[in-house]
Amino acid sequence: MDATADTVFRPAIPPRRAGKPLALLPFLWISWRDPIRMWSERHFDEPQLHGNSAFGEILVVSHPAGVRHVLTENAANYVKGDLQRRVLGPMLAEGLLLTEGETWRRARRILAPLFTPARMATLNARMAEVCAARVAGWSLSARGRVLDVDSEMSGLTFDILSATMFSDELGGEAKGFERALNQFLANGARIDPLDVLGAPDWAPRLGRLASVRSARFFEQRVTRLVEARRARIETGAPAPDDLLSALLLARDETGGPGSQGAGLSDEEVAANILTFILAGHETTARALGWTLHLLSRQPEHLARLQAEADAFDVSDPKWAEGLPWTRAVLEETMRLFPPAPTMARKALAEDEIGGQRIGAGATVIISPWILQRHRLLWDDPDAFRPERFLPENRKAIDRYAYIPFSAGPRVCIGAAFAMQEAMIALAAILRVAQVEPVVRDEPRPVHQITLRSREPMRLRLRARRTATPVS
Repeated sequence: MDATADTVFRPAIPPRRAGKPLALLPFLWISWRDPIRMWSERHFDEPQLHGNSAFGEILVVSHPAGVRHVLTENAANYVKGDLQRRVLGPMLAEGLLLTEGETWRRARRILAPLFTPARMATLNARMAEVCAARVAGWSLSARGRVLDVDSEMSGLTFDILSATMFSDELGGEAKGFERALNQFLANGARIDPLDVLGAPDWAPRLGRLASVRSARFFEQRVTRLVEARRARIETGAPAPDDLLSALLLARDETGGPGSQGAGLSDEEVAANILTFILAGHETTARALGWTLHLLSRQPEHLARLQAEADAFDVSDPKWAEGLPWTRAVLEETMRLFPPAPTMARKALAEDEIGGQRIGAGATVIISPWILQRHRLLWDDPDAFRPERFLPENRKAIDRYAYIPFSAGPRVCIGAAFAMQEAMIALAAILRVAQVEPVVRDEPRPVHQITLRSREPMRLRLRARRTATPVS
């Protein structure tokens, strides 16, 4: 079956402004409520937009050559902005997401072996077991069951994280972790107007005050897990072969004098675990939720993925090759609903991007939400067309026009983990479930660090009677 103009689905998106720059107060309000609503129609038509505001010089880059320049060719000139540090720093300051310079390079060298293809192969079977158990727990019937997809996908990916990182040592605390994460994202991870204005750290942020308990929960529980596992390793007791043990045992084997053979401190290990939770578990959950929503509106694509799921066997070393439509649907979903919709960088020195000179200290914004829906880069950019990402078509997509996992030296270290996790989870769900919408209204995306649905996303899942044939 080939998608036709009649069957192409265009999911709802927030309204876009006509184009005038936002005044200060509306800008602060939108930044707090939902940053993706600050973008105007011009952002989706122009390769880049430059201007000066009360916050300094800003350049929004939305063309592949400019993205490549910032993220790869001259990446050393661009660091994570102060805003991101203010929002996420209290929890992730020592993690891979926020560190810079030699501190980041050392951590990246130490962490890279955790995500090699060989290690990933050992984790895939465990992922499949966890997914099958979670789906079985839904007890689906032919009558169907309405599920809060956001919550269920958070639970599913957290089950995977618990199994692969902690060997299920979280036990009964898994629910507490999930609840604390949701509270942090709903409150503490919002962009506070005081952060935008550069107010001193001692000035109280309402969102941060509301989420202080959840942040403390994370820090205390993760620190306790790290300390207990470290003690177990140091006493010579058998330790689980999971990502936490790998983090504690990892060493910098290629660093220079004074660093070679050194590992991460307990504080760095804890910060990177929190980074994996936020940047890994949460983003994958959101990608799965949006994918199921899109499939509920596109029965022909759902049938394709169910046929692939019926033949899926994780014990086959080439299992991923048997899921081309599954991967394509996930990638198209992340194009339309990028889990991390905006990246900001600060220029350390003067530079030129796309013919525009910028000064030291300028803020450069690269937004996958804009880039991956840009009218100069994509045919029918707001349409759900997974065939764009089939193997025979994938090579036509510029590497720097599609960056759900970023790009360059700071590309997401867990990108392969996240992609394989999502494919395995989706196959486990669609092997047994028919997915249907509950209401006609479309969920509206909202930017809360990740791209979430403003209202709970609810879908009806029915038990499949037989595998669905696909022509």
